[in-house]
Amino acid sequence: MAIRDNFSYTDMEEWLDAKRVTEIECLVPDLTGVARGKILPRVKFTDDRGMRLPEVVLGMTVTGNTPERDAAYERAISSIDRDMILKADPTTITMVPWAADPTAQVIHDCYYADGKLVDFAPRSVLRRVLKLYEQRGWKPVVAPELEFYLTAKNIDPDLPLAAPIGRSGRAETSRQVYSIDAVNEFDPLFEDIYDYCEMMNLDVDTLIHEIGAGQMEINFQHGEPLGLADKVFYFKRTLREAALKHDMYATFMAKPMAGEPGSAMHVHQSVVDAESGKNIFSNDDGSPSTLFQQYIGGLQRYMPSAMAIVAPYVNSYRRIVRETAAPINLQWGIDNRTVGFRVPVSGSQDRRVENRVIGADANPYLALAITLACGYLGMTEAIEPSPMVEGNAYDMPVELPQGLSEAITLLRREDRLRDVLGERFIDVYTAVKELEHREFMQVISPWEREHLLLHV
Repeated sequence: MAIRDNFSYTDMEEWLDAKRVTEIECLVPDLTGVARGKILPRVKFTDDRGMRLPEVVLGMTVTGNTPERDAAYERAISSIDRDMILKADPTTITMVPWAADPTAQVIHDCYYADGKLVDFAPRSVLRRVLKLYEQRGWKPVVAPELEFYLTAKNIDPDLPLAAPIGRSGRAETSRQVYSIDAVNEFDPLFEDIYDYCEMMNLDVDTLIHEIGAGQMEINFQHGEPLGLADKVFYFKRTLREAALKHDMYATFMAKPMAGEPGSAMHVHQSVVDAESGKNIFSNDDGSPSTLFQQYIGGLQRYMPSAMAIVAPYVNSYRRIVRETAAPINLQWGIDNRTVGFRVPVSGSQDRRVENRVIGADANPYLALAITLACGYLGMTEAIEPSPMVEGNAYDMPVELPQGLSEAITLLRREDRLRDVLGERFIDVYTAVKELEHREFMQVISPWEREHLLLHV
């Protein structure tokens, strides 16, 4: 479901007038999931305005740099720094709850002058994958579960993060998984978050305390992938703003604190027949279908090559470690949280698979695009999965890439993902990630100074 289903441009104009909006934040999600764009006065926001941004905005690292002397990148992004034309998606219009004056925000799609979508924009990549499902008469359904940490404010990046102070005046010092009282320590913050999400129509569901100190999880109701990606994109921005209001940080880093578990974006996914609405993962007698088995097979076959997208930073791989509440391999099992692909116990119409590999730091549009792409390839190529695991998958070998550099190489080599996601997207994305890795390798860590300075 979109934030506002079937909203037209006329509906959006009337809605803005009714809300007495004075400013509009025109947003474009970039490769990292950062909100880029412009802020316009309400009177300047018109359907025929054709707001523009440079194409390179979608080809930058998280530090704002662009690759140089990369032939594939330079073929994909024009050297003349041409413009993209931005067009608002009226179904994404919502208020900015934390703004002092009545302010709206709306997500835009990116087009070239000839009317074609900019194919390496994250929303365009997800639309491309969804189109493949549509051509088969299938509709994917997803439900993200997003983990995050609340931390005390920390303006010095050389210092470790710490758990925030709750209403008791104390910080957490022990594991409080599923503790209601631990969540209640931050009642004022979460009351604001729920109020903001209701105002924005984000349709969040359950809030729980996760394993780590100050680690929480928010679940979203299941729905259509593009609408859910929009909601996750908005939620990340909303949570950070709400946390700042309460004098703390909220972070979606995959591994923000040493000694604590990492944060994931678990994605439940199923596929229904577009005409009948029947879950194609189940046979008429309620048993698992061949397509269900093949979907899992596709996840197993292609997820190693997809890791640079679902684990997009050097920090992401600190989460993929044995016995740390994150998968280390490509195994699957029923109601088994030690595997990469978990099948929850459910009825036949609700049969689904949960991808537990994706990190909370992943761009939601790209994360949904790639996991659906892997499943699609599994079904269309009739890939059989490995035997189901019934025991502890942590006792099995590591099967996932253990670093960003390895993951980039695998992604570049996988022609089938290049076909499904788009060649220009792969060229731009891998060039950006390679530059980020080089930037990281120029930084000397405290561990190196502590253990190598006087001992080697």
